[in-house]
Amino acid sequence: MAEGRKENENVVMLPFMGQGHLIPFLALAFQIQQTRGYTVTIVNTPLNIKKLRSSLPTNTTNTTTIRFIELPFCSADHGLPPDSENTDVLPYHLIIRLMEATLSLKPSFKRLISDITHQQHGYPPLCIIADMFFGWTIDIANEFGVFHAVFNTGSAYGMAIFNSLWLHLPHSKTNSDEFSLLDFPQVSRIHRSQLSNYLKIADGNDSWSIFLHRVLPQWLNSDGVLVNTVEDLDRTGLHYFRSKSGRPVWPIGPIVSSMTRARPSKEACLEWLDVHPPASVIYISFGSQNTVSASQIMELAMALEGSNKNFIWVVRPPLGFDVNSEFRAVEWLPEGFEDRLSKCKRGLLVRKWAPQLEILSHKSTGAFLSHCGWNSVLESLSHGVPIIAWPIAGEQFYNAKLLEEEMGVCVEVARGSGCEVRHVEIASVIDMVMDENGKGRDIRRKACEVKEMIKDAIRDDDEGYKGSSVKAMDEFFNAALSMRKTKEETK
Repeated sequence: MAEGRKENENVVMLPFMGQGHLIPFLALAFQIQQTRGYTVTIVNTPLNIKKLRSSLPTNTTNTTTIRFIELPFCSADHGLPPDSENTDVLPYHLIIRLMEATLSLKPSFKRLISDITHQQHGYPPLCIIADMFFGWTIDIANEFGVFHAVFNTGSAYGMAIFNSLWLHLPHSKTNSDEFSLLDFPQVSRIHRSQLSNYLKIADGNDSWSIFLHRVLPQWLNSDGVLVNTVEDLDRTGLHYFRSKSGRPVWPIGPIVSSMTRARPSKEACLEWLDVHPPASVIYISFGSQNTVSASQIMELAMALEGSNKNFIWVVRPPLGFDVNSEFRAVEWLPEGFEDRLSKCKRGLLVRKWAPQLEILSHKSTGAFLSHCGWNSVLESLSHGVPIIAWPIAGEQFYNAKLLEEEMGVCVEVARGSGCEVRHVEIASVIDMVMDENGKGRDIRRKACEVKEMIKDAIRDDDEGYKGSSVKAMDEFFNAALSMRKTKEETK
């Protein structure tokens, strides 16, 4: 690449409209800007662009070369409630309608790529990095001669199982509770309890099946796949994608966002952690849009009180209520629970949001009871914190499977939002993971080993050492630049 072009290179990114997708895309944009000096253009619907802009640290808003461009979108035109542009604000049964509505973005996205090319005097973007659910962007990339990559924000293992299940629906062809994946025999059998509610009833003619059968195979036509994972941790899943596509698959993770604005609860959480001994606190969070039933919130509270362990719990309303509404402790927790445990500094309840990365990196945090969303998993393992798994939906079940069966850094305590697990069982798992001996010691040791593997993967030092994820990012951009050079030479 000729000198002087670097600052003119434009990387266009289109994430799906959910926090588990937007956050790693924004983090990847920052990484590209900081390490490559390229302009990054993040494209999305108006309310998601507003959300992304508000995520920028205040000291970078005037200096960053990350640009945000809105694509026109009206949720009401697609049978969605007003201002419904993100999965966070939708009940689960309407998420498929939002996914279907994203197909309407294709014409305006094509115009955007045309406009960028025209503004740069016929010089198109270096590459388009699109979400796995936006395979239609491949046609646009091909039309303008732009390198295209799918960015898989989940684990390769989890998304491979997700892909296999939805494309082949093996559970619909047997009455057994357990079944194998014909195109992914490297993994152990899947249980029906590891299927999301909509996957359990999928028969190929339902809305989810029709949409996913259309979009999932499209990634096979991309120039390559970026995955938010680490080579040594996720070899089984990476092998699936490599063997399926025959295209390059670049594990570039962990792409973890450290961008958080100051909030009152941040200082309160850190001050509370400061007064507790090392590895003595359990952090509990089901993510931004997941929750469990009222009865299970009650059982979890009883388990936490009975276990006599310190905890920080991000509480949200139970199943059947707006997850973003106020949490009513009087209705959903044992009588006097919050007062009792806050007075003795054993428990801290945080409403809606907590500084997760800061909590997981604090020396007092000893375990994470998590829904196993991949961003949360990477944040936890990057700091050597073992996981108590309570997967709720989607590929979270298979992330938990990876963590427990392949990596040994996790114990699963429950499955699904509507499961019924007793407080004595939850307390037993908490005690086992937090125990300084036995299985708890082994899990913590393995979590620390994974932490070192992650550190090695992203290492890029002055002595010339480059970890596997750094090399993968180099290979990705070398491929994009090579395609650009080839096209220029053949003009």
